[in-house]
Amino acid sequence: MVGLSDGEWKIMNYLWESQGGTIAEITAALLEETAWDRHSIITMLSRMEKKGAVAHRQGSRAKVFYPIVPRSEVSMQETRGFLQKVYRGSLGMMINAMVEDQALSQEEIQELYDILEQAKHRDR
Repeated sequence: MVGLSDGEWKIMNYLWESQGGTIAEITAALLEETAWDRHSIITMLSRMEKKGAVAHRQGSRAKVFYPIVPRSEVSMQETRGFLQKVYRGSLGMMINAMVEDQALSQEEIQELYDILEQAKHRDR
């Protein structure tokens, strides 16, 4: 299981969308949002390599880092972890909390209904 910090998520999202990048490219892409310098990026990439989230290959002038875990796999792990930590694993408790807080728009309610209908038909 690959657990990512908030900062590592920013880097991974860039790498997933760009299919890889050099330290200079990652730093430039995230500079406005994070103000991280290249040393911060290097430190995080090193941690992420140790976790098995990214790898690198030598490019013509610099190392090119790329994701080695699919976004869907990491997202599902994070979702399960969040659900377990905050709602004791209960999706129903989470949805109920959002409904009670009026945090769902009509469009989101319809989207949830559609997802549940698809799941219902898939299980037949």
